[in-house]
Amino acid sequence: MMNEVFLDTETTGLSFREGHKIVEIACIETKELIPTGKVFHKLINPKRDVPDAAFKIHGFSREFLSDKETFDVVADDFIKFVKGKKIIIHNAPFDLGFLNGELNAIKKELIDNDLVVDSLEIARNKFPGTSNSLDALCKKFNIDLSKRFKHNALLDCELLREVYINLLDAKEPKFNLSSNASKRNIEKKNEYNKEIVKISEDEINMHKEFLKKELKKNFY
Repeated sequence: MMNEVFLDTETTGLSFREGHKIVEIACIETKELIPTGKVFHKLINPKRDVPDAAFKIHGFSREFLSDKETFDVVADDFIKFVKGKKIIIHNAPFDLGFLNGELNAIKKELIDNDLVVDSLEIARNKFPGTSNSLDALCKKFNIDLSKRFKHNALLDCELLREVYINLLDAKEPKFNLSSNASKRNIEKKNEYNKEIVKISEDEINMHKEFLKKELKKNFY
């Protein structure tokens, strides 16, 4: 079973064909929708101006991005990260238009559309006639938006993962960790400001069995 990648981009505008460029790419890898800890995140120098409308959305100015790597420099690492994985994107045509446009311009391998799942299409089928933006879906599913002051590709990937789980009517398994909490090693992960609890081997096996029996039919 292939792993998943939740992907998001930020750009200078609405269309690659109009000369706009990517300024941020973020990907979070998951296995059966549980984060593996592998993340791809790059801020990118678009080598052009950032219009006010785009700056108001993500907050990245031309000056701020001027010392960042260009897309051609990060392309190979990006391709390696997503290759052979199921790629979940909210409003996939937008992000794919930019990504494949940038990849084509430097004669690199394009993203295979057959590996892409558009969560916006799933949401539109599930909730026709209502707003299905990422913000709207987070509010619908009571997902915390308190850290989302501006669009941020890495944060949006994590929000999308939570939205996607809800769209599939799946819920992440939760274990009672209180009994041996004092014996467990708790680590801080700065990217998400969450505590990651190392669970026991028995709980890991329970987790795997739960996923196989209850979630697998919804994911693929």
